[in-house]
Amino acid sequence: MSVIDDAAALRARERPNIQDATTSRIFDIPIDLARPADLLRRITGWVGDGGGARRVMYVNAHVLNQSQESPALHAALTSADLVYCDGYGVRLAAKAMEAEVPHRMTGADWVWGLASLCETAELSVYLLGSDPGVAAEAAERLHRWYPRLRIAGTHHGYFEPGSEHDQRVVEDINARRPDIVLVGMGSPKQEQWVQAHAHELDTDVLWTVGALFDYVSGRVPRAPAWLADNGLEWIFRLAIEPNRMWRRYLLGNPVFVSRVMTQARHRHSIHG
Repeated sequence: MSVIDDAAALRARERPNIQDATTSRIFDIPIDLARPADLLRRITGWVGDGGGARRVMYVNAHVLNQSQESPALHAALTSADLVYCDGYGVRLAAKAMEAEVPHRMTGADWVWGLASLCETAELSVYLLGSDPGVAAEAAERLHRWYPRLRIAGTHHGYFEPGSEHDQRVVEDINARRPDIVLVGMGSPKQEQWVQAHAHELDTDVLWTVGALFDYVSGRVPRAPAWLADNGLEWIFRLAIEPNRMWRRYLLGNPVFVSRVMTQARHRHSIHG
């Protein structure tokens, strides 16, 4: 087991129990049930409270699939301070398991609300991830809409964990002392990076965001509302990025459905 695995497992054991009334458990991962606006206020409210670097993560069908194959990712999600739903697959899974259905909070929507809250409260944000230049382009676009938003810095996500470059990124973040760090490296790299560095970063919130910067920068278009609002955004993503997405959706989606049905049958056999 790696150092990252050990740290993730330790945090999972140390995490306080969350009441079932506030979360829905899918594959034993607690997913918050609060509305997006309430989640944003809670997350930004952690800034300056002295509680250390809080870890915010999301789950969708792809991340939940990966969590069943990667113990380190599963441990990172179960030990995070907040996990929210970013995909209709999670909502459908909750229904199948007869669990409380969480609200969906997708990054391309919430980032503008976050920018507004940060601008008003004078909180700073650091964008880490995506291809070289993309995070900077995303920062410029956020600034265009929220000119008083404090962008502490940006950096791409193409470096090896544990390398000298990795350490330079940590040093850059600590030199700039952002209130919130958005980490968009893709799963499970981003979750494991957060787990490995949370204890040494001078920030209040570490938030994994996947491909968010690609959308904010305008490099990747969003699905039409009629697709996104009906849980079919994956079809659009597959159409515009088939080489990158075919395995996730054409192979991953049936695997996810099978796992959900297995969990649902197990739950039904236990509860009658």
